[in-house]
Amino acid sequence: MVNCVKKKTFVTLILFVIICFAVVLSRLFYLQKNKTYYENELSKKTTTYVNSYEAPRGRILDCNGKVIVDNTGILSITYRKLDGMTRARELEIAHTLVDYLDVEKASREMLVNFYILEDKANSLITEEENQQFLERKLTLSDLEKLQKERITDEMLTIYNDLEKEIAIYYLMNKGYSYDSKILQKDVSESVYHQIIELNLPGIIDEVLWKREYPYGEVLKNILGRVVNGLPQESASTYLSQGYSYSDSVGISYLEAQYEAYLKGEKAVYRVGENNTLEKIKEAVQGNDLILSIDIEMQIELETVLQEEIINVKKRANTEYFTDSYAIISDPNTGAIKAISGQRLITNNNISSFQDVTTNIITASFTSGSIVKGASMTVGYLNNAIAEGKKVKDSCVKLYLVPAKCSWKSLGYVDDITALATSSNYFQFLTAIGVTGQSYSYNMELNATEEHFNLYRDVFALYGLGMLTGIDLPNEKNGIIGNTISDDLLLNLAIGQYDTYTPIQLMQYINTLSLNGYKKTPSLMQSIVDNQGNIVANNAYQTISHTGLSDYYYDRIKSGLNQVFTTSGTANGYLKVGLNAAGKTGTSETFIDTNGDNIMDKKTISTTLAFYAPFDNPKYSMVIVSPNISHYDGRTNFQANINRMISKRMTEYLFQEN
Repeated sequence: MVNCVKKKTFVTLILFVIICFAVVLSRLFYLQKNKTYYENELSKKTTTYVNSYEAPRGRILDCNGKVIVDNTGILSITYRKLDGMTRARELEIAHTLVDYLDVEKASREMLVNFYILEDKANSLITEEENQQFLERKLTLSDLEKLQKERITDEMLTIYNDLEKEIAIYYLMNKGYSYDSKILQKDVSESVYHQIIELNLPGIIDEVLWKREYPYGEVLKNILGRVVNGLPQESASTYLSQGYSYSDSVGISYLEAQYEAYLKGEKAVYRVGENNTLEKIKEAVQGNDLILSIDIEMQIELETVLQEEIINVKKRANTEYFTDSYAIISDPNTGAIKAISGQRLITNNNISSFQDVTTNIITASFTSGSIVKGASMTVGYLNNAIAEGKKVKDSCVKLYLVPAKCSWKSLGYVDDITALATSSNYFQFLTAIGVTGQSYSYNMELNATEEHFNLYRDVFALYGLGMLTGIDLPNEKNGIIGNTISDDLLLNLAIGQYDTYTPIQLMQYINTLSLNGYKKTPSLMQSIVDNQGNIVANNAYQTISHTGLSDYYYDRIKSGLNQVFTTSGTANGYLKVGLNAAGKTGTSETFIDTNGDNIMDKKTISTTLAFYAPFDNPKYSMVIVSPNISHYDGRTNFQANINRMISKRMTEYLFQEN
């Protein structure tokens, strides 16, 4: 019995040994089979990789493929500190580079800092001061300040033959240790290749990139700026997104709006033996941004604005007029085709123009009667207009409010002709009807915030009084008045209270052309990668509708169409024979003429918005000309710059017809 147990134990032991041996053999076979995989994984974990300084950004093109923003390569020498790099070795590298780089000698501040870095200034601190430091009566910065004050020019003479080396060393160590440092931009090809052949540790030959503008200053403000190095105020945000402190980044307008698409992918280097660098992945250029802008149309618009501003400044009552704004878009989509604001600057009888295009999304103006299409919508939606009913144009007199009239006596008008002739009286009656009342002489309207909101809520559906959502950062809203009164409700109805930006007026006229469907204005048409593949496409989606039926839009658009006929307020504004729909506006504005923050001068501003052709809209246009005239002139003359701009631009836009 004992022998049987021993025999079973021996057999079990043998089986266990065989199983273990089989497991070991199979594991060895597996490891041998996957040797390459594990070697690669080990290499990944033990090999150091670094990125290049930057990659080229994507280009910006117009809708016809013309390059508006490109990149220019600059041969450059950069440095990245590698692990184990000592100050002595960096000075050796700097000494080698002195013969190749064109650098200024080190400043006194650099020499002083280097003197302290080498611990040569320790003796300049007294024992008493060291004791005060230990007792925390002095800080480290206090001691350093004392050292700097006591370092003399004679002490610094020890660096007389090292001033350029120290300057290069300073560039190598400026900023964060792990960032790439630019030692010199725009070196010659000869120097570039000579430095490459030196194979110095940490020295990387790179092509850096700067933005190039084939069309000069055209549209430049809207295109935006790119800076080298993260802005301090937003650095933490960019760092959390994987940027380095030394990276280039778009900080304004289109460059900032589409930064995520435009930025490229950096090249990758493997750190080899002796700290040499081997490029293992090429830089990848960022995606191209294709705009809806037509650059030739843009140039024409800027030219026309500048020429007509100069022409108008020769006319009477234009002392306070300096700038005009214009936008051209596709009303069917909201795509911006051209956009410009031009301001005339005169110093010592020398005139020049300042691009103020960004005011189109950041500055607001009292727009006047241009908003009456939206006001009619309020009336229709609230059953305050009897379509087709004629009333004799007159004045409205409310209690304690001076009589409010149209710009001239217009005879009998209905809802259509009231738009064509721009009857204020008709809009006043409508506003009174919106409150649920009928007009009577010297009545108290008792307007409430709710009545104001009936207008503002509908206006917002057109884009008036709210952000449009255009793809540009820093868009601002207009000013929404906070005073409630009978008088101001009537003013609101004729565009004489709240203020609106030019881009809001563009969204408004486009919404009218689409029978109440609102789309977001946009400059981006599409984004493509460097292989031509579409990364993003603008869908131009509808975001809201006013709720008004097509029946009423037919009436509104009929009135807006008549604005450009012989009896309308925009007769002669367009190319001869062009059928359009739109509205003019005139408003009173107050300005500060002497910089004391007191609005001391009442001026006249004008606006225009239209789309054409009437039956099949191709383009819409908005023009805003602030302070075109004033009330203290020797005459009542008011230069009609909007008519001159719109006529020239429609002749350009529809020249094939």
